[in-house]
Order: sequence, then C-alpha cells, then structure tokens
Amino acid sequence: MDIETFPNPNPERNYTIQHIQEEFTSTCPMTGHPDYATVVFSYAPDEVCIELKAMKLYLHSFRNKGIFFEAATNQIFEDLFAVCKPRWARLETIWRGRGGIRSNVVVEDAQEGYDGPTTFPFSA
Repeated sequence: MDIETFPNPNPERNYTIQHIQEEFTSTCPMTGHPDYATVVFSYAPDEVCIELKAMKLYLHSFRNKGIFFEAATNQIFEDLFAVCKPRWARLETIWRGRGGIRSNVVVEDAQEGYDGPTTFPFSA
C-alpha cells in the first residue's frame, strides 16, 4: 500500500508532529481474537510529511491481519519511517488489556547527526 506524503512546509526548522490513531485493530495470530490499540506516531519531518488519510487507510489494512503486537509495531514503524524519511521518529502502540495484561511497544530511530527534540510533551 502506498502511503502518500506532501512537502514539508517548513523544512528549515526542527519541529515535531504527532499523529494519534485511537482505533487501531489487528487480529491475534494465536486466538483469532481482535486486538485493539492506540497508535502514536511522533516524528520530526525532513523533506516530506505524511498525509493523514493515507496513514489512516494504511493502519486500517491491519484490521484482519494476524500479527503479534511487537511485529505490528515494528512493521508500522518501518513502513512510516521508509516513506517519510524523518529526521527522528518514535512509534508507540498502547494495547488494550486482555487477560489482565496490558502491553506497550515503542520503536524509535533518527537520522545520523540529528540533535533536535526527541520527545513530545503529550502522549496518548
């Protein structure tokens, strides 16, 4: 699936964008039960920014996919990082509890030499 982008309107500045998808759904590959998560993608754009409808449609493509939390988080991060090539990015998935256990998975990376902000003041 193609994830569309658009030119960064302020490429000369280090700033952070945070997209929060509160209705992410995938399927547990062991039980077939649905898994629900909040996906928080924070990034410092370089040349392009991610177009939100394209990101929404991409995330919806996981709805019936049998995939573990860790694999889903890493796949989403790799795909988003590859398409927008940000200066810095962080993806956190906050999974709803099942069986008394909740899980959060975090992936983070940056371009070599990036020394801008690596945190965001708000988290879902």
